Amino acid sequence: MGVPSETIILGDSLEELKKLPDRSVDLVFADPPYNLQLGGDLLRPDNSKVDAVDDDWDRFESFEAYDVFTKAWLKECRRVLKDDGALWVIGSYHNIFRVGATLQDLGFWILNDIIWRKSNPMPNFKGTRFTNAHETLIWASKSRGGKRYTFNYDAMKMANDELQMRSDWTLALCTGEERLKDSTGAKAHPTQKPEALLHRVIMASTKPGDVILDPFFGTGTTGAAAKRLGRKFIGIEREQAYADLARERIARVIPASPDEVMVTGSKKSEPRVPFGHIVEAGLLRAGDVLYDPQGRHAAKVRPDGSLAVGEMTGSIHKVGAMVQSAPACNGWTYWHFKSDKGLAPIDVLRAKVRNQMAVA
Repeated sequence: MGVPSETIILGDSLEELKKLPDRSVDLVFADPPYNLQLGGDLLRPDNSKVDAVDDDWDRFESFEAYDVFTKAWLKECRRVLKDDGALWVIGSYHNIFRVGATLQDLGFWILNDIIWRKSNPMPNFKGTRFTNAHETLIWASKSRGGKRYTFNYDAMKMANDELQMRSDWTLALCTGEERLKDSTGAKAHPTQKPEALLHRVIMASTKPGDVILDPFFGTGTTGAAAKRLGRKFIGIEREQAYADLARERIARVIPASPDEVMVTGSKKSEPRVPFGHIVEAGLLRAGDVLYDPQGRHAAKVRPDGSLAVGEMTGSIHKVGAMVQSAPACNGWTYWHFKSDKGLAPIDVLRAKVRNQMAVA
């Protein structure tokens, strides 16, 4: 039986996690208690009180108690993750290093640590430390050398103006209309994350229809982003007030249609097309001449899909490397054919063959 698109479970995270089936979710996003160890009120220069995190759910008797808690919920998350699944966990300097060590102890394989740089951080009012302007996310696969996890590399590159996305993300704190308020107009939840952050996490590491588990659901940012992007979600939240706000919030989200959540795919996942298929399809013929982008080298196409430059023969990659005296070469982008618009990379012809395969 499949997971419903929207599932919010009211209860203790650890107890409810134990009820979920083995290998049933594709991704875990966890925003656990940070164990901030706050002592006394935090005041602004004008003596007004800062709305800090002082709730009971963030209090632990000791570091040892926090470590026991962390190991217990992470162990359950690893059990419910599919073998090709992954986990994200966010924290501050108070807890993220302890969480990271526990992840490694349990067999997770850390893929990246991501720095969320807050463009509008809260100042350090006492002036005794640097302004705490970032939080850290750890992205980990279920195990080292296991099944391949999802990473939509090309989609992330496209979202970053076709530049490889880095591990430092500058995003604003949750403010304005997105910030949920209670009946008094105060923040409904002290650590509500911006939906932009979850949008990026989900876009990077899931596919449409995947199941995302958030064991510390809060006011439902993960669920709202998941629904908007055509993913399923399971949220566990122990506080009734937060769960109610999450339900109301997510009910207002208009989900995208399947065709609207498609993203830029990876060329690595596309069907392999040998250069010989280009010749077999008649897009190039034996005796046609290919050129490098600057027109310095010319190679003749042979009927078996190899190239010849004088006495040198071999694949498009091998010959491309040889003429450049380079250790390697991507022949698809190096070699060009003459078109009615000038020189064009032979990768254009490979794309035509792939399109024909898709239509077939």
